[in-house]
Amino acid sequence: MGEKMFSGADLGEDISEERLLLSERIRNALTDEIASGLLRPGVQLDEQQLADRFGASRTPVREALRQLAVSGLVEMRPRRGVIVTRLTPERIMDMFEAMAEIEAMCVRLATNRMTPLERSRLIRLHNESEEMVAVGDVDAYDAMNRDFHERLYEATHNSFLAEQAKLTRTRLTAFRRTQLRQGDRIVRSREEHERIMAAISEGDGEAAARQMRAHMLNAASALERYITEHEQD
Repeated sequence: MGEKMFSGADLGEDISEERLLLSERIRNALTDEIASGLLRPGVQLDEQQLADRFGASRTPVREALRQLAVSGLVEMRPRRGVIVTRLTPERIMDMFEAMAEIEAMCVRLATNRMTPLERSRLIRLHNESEEMVAVGDVDAYDAMNRDFHERLYEATHNSFLAEQAKLTRTRLTAFRRTQLRQGDRIVRSREEHERIMAAISEGDGEAAARQMRAHMLNAASALERYITEHEQD
């Protein structure tokens, strides 16, 4: 009596979740190596070699590579397999500049349109990030950061704009994560979120947009410094 019975569905869900977490760990590791230049453009990524390296089956490796392809970090080429994409620093900065304008538009609309419940959840999420920054947990902060920005997209109550913001963000996901590793960038990022939240609380959409634009361009600068530092290693 009292023993928990596990169904086949429960076991399947556990295995699926474990694979998802493993694929995320593999994706994050490869993301950092590509963004820092450790994995150079044109390098071929072999599924079996990666599976051996990470102590995984080929299934989570394949999922990680698929996610990297969606982000534009790798290309899946017929007969050549998976190749690291050649993205110039200029191209990356152009992408950040475009994203800065999209994010600014989103937060301006969200400031005036979000519900009290949406605002409360955003505040709670921001408050929870304080501990992540205190212990320097980049992975946890990166996940929170993604949630923070996506909640702002939803709070625009413009489904088309939210959709376009998410699509553009997907292309920059790897670089937005990597820039958090530059110096004390994770601390500065939260401080910038604080200023965005202050403008939202005051109902000043234009100020929130200016703060968001600066936030994104600061992230781009941090990424540029990170890449430069690792090129010199």
